[in-house]
Amino acid sequence: MLEFLGNISWWLWIIIVLVIIALRDIIQRKHTLSHNFPIIGHIRYLFESIGPEIRQYFVANNREELPFNRIERGWIYASAKKENNYEGFGTDRDIYAHQHIFINNAMMPYQIDKNHPNSIDKTFLPCAKVIGLYHNRKKPYRPASVINVSAMSFGSLSAKAVESMNKGVQMADAYHNTGEGGLSPYHSNGGDVVFHFGTGYFGVRSKDGGFSMEKMVKLVEDNPFIRAIEIKLSQGAKPGKGGVLPGAKITPEIAKIRGVEVGKDVLSPPNHKAFSNVSELVDFIESIAEATGLPVGIKAAIGKLDEWAELADIMKATGKGPDFITVDGGEGGTGAAPPSFADHVSLPWVYGFGDLYKLFLKKGLTEHIVFIGSGKLGFPAKAAMAFAMGADCINVAREAMMSIGCIQAQVCHTNKCPSGVATQSKWLQNGIDTTLKSVRLAQYFKTFRKEFIEITHAAGYEHPCQFKMKDIEVNVDDHNLSKKMNRTYNYSKTPVPFNTMQELKDCIYLGGSKQKTKTT
Repeated sequence: MLEFLGNISWWLWIIIVLVIIALRDIIQRKHTLSHNFPIIGHIRYLFESIGPEIRQYFVANNREELPFNRIERGWIYASAKKENNYEGFGTDRDIYAHQHIFINNAMMPYQIDKNHPNSIDKTFLPCAKVIGLYHNRKKPYRPASVINVSAMSFGSLSAKAVESMNKGVQMADAYHNTGEGGLSPYHSNGGDVVFHFGTGYFGVRSKDGGFSMEKMVKLVEDNPFIRAIEIKLSQGAKPGKGGVLPGAKITPEIAKIRGVEVGKDVLSPPNHKAFSNVSELVDFIESIAEATGLPVGIKAAIGKLDEWAELADIMKATGKGPDFITVDGGEGGTGAAPPSFADHVSLPWVYGFGDLYKLFLKKGLTEHIVFIGSGKLGFPAKAAMAFAMGADCINVAREAMMSIGCIQAQVCHTNKCPSGVATQSKWLQNGIDTTLKSVRLAQYFKTFRKEFIEITHAAGYEHPCQFKMKDIEVNVDDHNLSKKMNRTYNYSKTPVPFNTMQELKDCIYLGGSKQKTKTT
């Protein structure tokens, strides 16, 4: 038999294998195409599986891909690697397209002298507001960077990705939002941290699955690098649905940090157990702030405004409430979500933020709150628009992922991320050099801030908090129909108190390494 098999020609073996596949295709009933067209049907499935890659690298032009087109990704990659991120021969963007952003430059740019903080450090750009100062929290915090890492959990992201980001924000004097997966050892590499939790209360979870104040206080005491606490009400990818972490991603380490079972899908409920209405939410915020001394804020995607109006009324009447509000864009982000949610539920950032800010503006509360924007804002021009609308800081998620190697494969929910960023596969993670990738995230942040400062100076201002709605125009059709943002969204933002950049640099509440130096 062995001699007979050994005498069979290689081409005959190929025919035998193809016959076996064809018989298998005809017998099976799961795939109609393979049954009706044996062997040939597999070619269709092959092309379907590599279709996204073919479109991304060969078919789509530089500006038409979503969520981030090739030009946007290229700018982040080049900025992170400290390479040439310029473009020549003029823009290839259709500047007459609907909703194109125009920043009105000044005739005479803002001029800095040799002793100005931005002459000494071209990337120095802290938040103009101090989080928690208005409500007299025990430990107010001024973020040392206007761009920071948004909420992404260890579990959704790999250990090496989280470690790279935390080391990177330490180098860039930014902060790192933990996401709702709890505080992991990989968040503890020197960077400032905003501890974020949702309805699963991971990291501060009681035995019955509710919130434990005792665990929260201990967490803050044991980890002094936690600068603020964020309560997630909803997120842009799936507002009102709760979180999902596939069981395939849950390792024993993740299970220990979160207090869940290995290999079992984690489905966070859509509602909180700790509160059931707006009044109880305010009481919950105040109790955490009192127990920990830290500023406490909320994160949400924006839709209906009734309960937000109730929150504003309570804040105005009592002087209590969140120290900051993070507004997430309804266009979705790093979280795995059904397309029906990511595509249709809640407003895109620019609409949602405008509606919410306008509501708090009418109540006279905008000076009491630090507004943080999150939703594809990790580009200087988009950030200028956000600041003109009233944002004080921005958080970036997918942009941060790209700075450490994400290629927009869009398989975050499968545990098969080819770049090792959004997977728990040890093999795929091995491609991440945390020493190198942390430098790249820091460099992306620094490049962003440098260009943002330059745009700010070009508009005649020292700090982007000085941008006004009328400084930005949004294209409607031709220039005769384009509108300044204050007319487009029917409000003008509250001026942010600001004197000089030097005053921000000398602030005792300034975050990052500068605050650590001042307090030692």
